[in-house]
Amino acid sequence: MATSSIFANIKITDPQKIEAFVDALEASIADPLPPSNTPKKTVLSDPDKIREILAKRSENR
Repeated sequence: MATSSIFANIKITDPQKIEAFVDALEASIADPLPPSNTPKKTVLSDPDKIREILAKRSENR
């Protein structure tokens, strides 16, 4: 939705600028996001591990 409004307002007539614009679009598609340094969150689904964590938590209270 947002990209359609951006492209509706762009008018490029110079062939060199068109080529540069297309190259920039292709580069952004090839590597859309920079690598993240934050660790990925995982969901703990093992019932035994959950019990172990909750047991430690209740011991500390």
